[in-house]
Amino acid sequence: MSNEFHTKDISKQNFLVTGGAGFIGSHIAEYLLKNGALKVRVLDNLVNGFEKNLAALQQFSGFEFIEGDIRNADTCQQACNGIDYVSHQAALGSVPRSIKEPVYFNEVNVGGFVNMLKAAVDNKIKQFVYASSSSVYGDEPTLPKIENRIGNCLSPYAATKKANELYAQVFADVYGLKVLGFRYFNIFGQRQDPDGAYAAVIPLFVKGIIKQLPVYINGDGEQTRDFTFVDNAVQVNIKGMLTDNEAAYNKIYNVAVGENFSVNYLYNTCKEYLDSNFEATYREPRAGDIRNSLADISLAKDLLGYQPTKNFEDGLAETIEFFKKLYS
Repeated sequence: MSNEFHTKDISKQNFLVTGGAGFIGSHIAEYLLKNGALKVRVLDNLVNGFEKNLAALQQFSGFEFIEGDIRNADTCQQACNGIDYVSHQAALGSVPRSIKEPVYFNEVNVGGFVNMLKAAVDNKIKQFVYASSSSVYGDEPTLPKIENRIGNCLSPYAATKKANELYAQVFADVYGLKVLGFRYFNIFGQRQDPDGAYAAVIPLFVKGIIKQLPVYINGDGEQTRDFTFVDNAVQVNIKGMLTDNEAAYNKIYNVAVGENFSVNYLYNTCKEYLDSNFEATYREPRAGDIRNSLADISLAKDLLGYQPTKNFEDGLAETIEFFKKLYS
């Protein structure tokens, strides 16, 4: 990743990335450090984040780490002290897990989010960007998904992300915080965790094929997703934090490529890359899942100059290479 995502001088600016030991957060923090940010502070409780993801950041003199939890308001205040820009990625993911643990999801994703917004206001943060989710679209059937048309939430996880968007709007209106939300569509790439009970589909597929472990496809596998390589999520966070476009503030943006592929196509492509004929096992569809997903990304293009730099196939090739090294 070069500095193709920004033109501003960031050498005198301090950034906070919450969840910066996690998958997306560590990529955002790394981009900022590589491109000469004065300070990049990471706040993470290492529940979903990993020390090994911080290893890539520790070579930079501007890197700072606070091990702490966004559920603690004082920790959030400490993390925002002296910071110019915040990229808030800390959250619990996973639709199935949220169905099992709705109270925990609310405490972290909603309570923690409000703590961060309040700390941002108190510490006069210039701009605050945060991770929302395509799950907010719920049962709204229209494709492609357009930001102002959302349906009923299908899971506690989706409800927490919808609540984030409501709180962000209130903090913009009441406290004047400049805030931008990003509805991620199936972000994937290097450092995504393949080992948790609720691991994402791409690392699970690749690990299963390489190690010949059972791989499961939910339903008939014809459900479609707008699979989005992690560099594209990094790009939109950088552009969102640094934009001067007044029209861009206090809005929510789809972050995707604008193409969708079926889970079956994804699995077959993984097999081809890995030169394997290892078959998947089909099982019951998963509760709370959206059938088809495809984003309209024109708002992010128009207001933030967002332009996906990696399509699905190119990103998948890079991701598979990363996991091949890990597992072979």
